[in-house]
Amino acid sequence: MEIKTLASGSKGNAYLVSDGKTRVLIDAGIPLREIQRSCGYMVSSLDACLVTHAHADHCKAVKDLMGMGVDCYMSAGTKQALKLVGHRAKEVKMLKIFTVGTFYVTPFDVEHDAPEPLGFLLESTATGEKLLYFIDTAYVKYTFAGVTHLMAECNYDTEGIKAAIERGDLPKEMLPRLLKTHMSLDTLLKLLKSNDLSKLRQIYLMHMSDRNSGAERMRQAVQKETGVEVYIC
Repeated sequence: MEIKTLASGSKGNAYLVSDGKTRVLIDAGIPLREIQRSCGYMVSSLDACLVTHAHADHCKAVKDLMGMGVDCYMSAGTKQALKLVGHRAKEVKMLKIFTVGTFYVTPFDVEHDAPEPLGFLLESTATGEKLLYFIDTAYVKYTFAGVTHLMAECNYDTEGIKAAIERGDLPKEMLPRLLKTHMSLDTLLKLLKSNDLSKLRQIYLMHMSDRNSGAERMRQAVQKETGVEVYIC
């Protein structure tokens, strides 16, 4: 599995995933020109774009991609919120598997303040690998077996939150939303403990807050828990 981060964080999220046969963009929260540059100016090489939810830092370029002939898959709630029309806007249902090239894709519901936000499980028929992707969610209520690659939000930790409040970087009135809509290090570690990690090879930590986290501290905590390669997006 080849994974490339185009952007990660509150300013934009976009990730390229390929199994050598099929090339998928997950989220498109950056300008089209940046996606084009990362694709070698061949957007037609994308087999699909999977859209998690309707916030701009995840869907900014969706309409542009559709206009260039890229099928974009999303929930009914996301499609409606973005007011998308046309055959390139593909509506998917939670827990109903669909196919994109050599990927079986399972969308699942997550916890965020957007209409019908999704996470995705991608299973490659070409390599047998499984990629689990979730972002902008307070928690994931499902468990998964046989995952080889994990792309997970790890937005903040207790130490980072405390320091941000003390510095005045995080207004206390913003804290309730943060806790209800984004995943903490502690929640991620609990999730890892509840899942089968026997085949896990790599973890990518996404959407880290610049002010509410410590990237290396959090990377080391996940590394210690899993014993696999951990990367910061």
